[in-house]
Amino acid sequence: MTTETALANNNINKPIISESLKTTITKTFKTLLIPFAGILVFLMIWAGAASKIDTSLGKFPGPSAVWEQMGSLYEEHSAERVKEQAFYERQEKRIEARLAKDPDYVPKVRAYTGKETFPDQIFTSLITVLSGFVLAAVIAIPLGIAIGLNKTLNAAVNPVIQIFKPVSPLAWLPLVTMVVSAVYISPDPLVAKSFLNSMITVTLCCLWPMVINTSVGVSSIEKDLVNVSRVLRLPALKHVQKIVLPASIPMIFTGMRLSLGVAWMVLIAAEMLAQNPGLGKFVWDEFQNGSSNSLARIMVAVIVIGFIGFLLDRTMLQLQRFVSWDKAGTAS
Repeated sequence: MTTETALANNNINKPIISESLKTTITKTFKTLLIPFAGILVFLMIWAGAASKIDTSLGKFPGPSAVWEQMGSLYEEHSAERVKEQAFYERQEKRIEARLAKDPDYVPKVRAYTGKETFPDQIFTSLITVLSGFVLAAVIAIPLGIAIGLNKTLNAAVNPVIQIFKPVSPLAWLPLVTMVVSAVYISPDPLVAKSFLNSMITVTLCCLWPMVINTSVGVSSIEKDLVNVSRVLRLPALKHVQKIVLPASIPMIFTGMRLSLGVAWMVLIAAEMLAQNPGLGKFVWDEFQNGSSNSLARIMVAVIVIGFIGFLLDRTMLQLQRFVSWDKAGTAS
């Protein structure tokens, strides 16, 4: 009976293991192979269409031309870093030689002023968009909480929000430029005016989705939670900390994700107009350059812009999952 029982158990376990393996393979197929197949089909369509499009600068760049320019841009970046290192080494030697002759000499260290490379411009764009986004969050989230908690304030502020919400942030750029030029006057500015112009434009772009979603999340808190706060007689700040913020986190992060996505799109256009040395300026300079490689380089920028936008959204989603109590509500 013992042997028969063991055989029976083996026969029962086999379908379970097989079913588990089948589930794993299906999940892997859906997670990896289907997206890979989609990308492969897209690349094939892109390569086929690009070969049939003639422009004033030659053939429209296909995947191979774009890949080649990615390598070229990286080589340019590496060469520029070598020049930068050589510049500082020469400067250091000159300072040492001068100090050897004159111990009282106060050396002046000059910054390297070489051209911005493609990775440098990526970094500049990321700093700009994150600075504008954080500034907007500092303003919008407290304002949204106040609007959501106070119906009178909501009635007063809502018309202003509804008027300025549809305005393209780029319409603000000329006004921002004029104000920054008038107010930010310094012989030795900490940051460039072009950076401030782009950052403030991003801030204006981020404000409205965050304010609206935060206020909606706060005003939609379940009455039972509000009643618990009243029974415990929580002070206003404790009420916000213990009740309002945890309950409205999903809506707050929805607004933040929307704001960050739109801000990244707006930034590229703002950098083109403000001439802030980021990805937008790179695209504009390549367009104005008009060389045979310009289109391929612009396509490199387009792919990088899209990929970074995707990573920013995924990062915000992971942050939402980390701070939110409702893990099921952050599945996508």
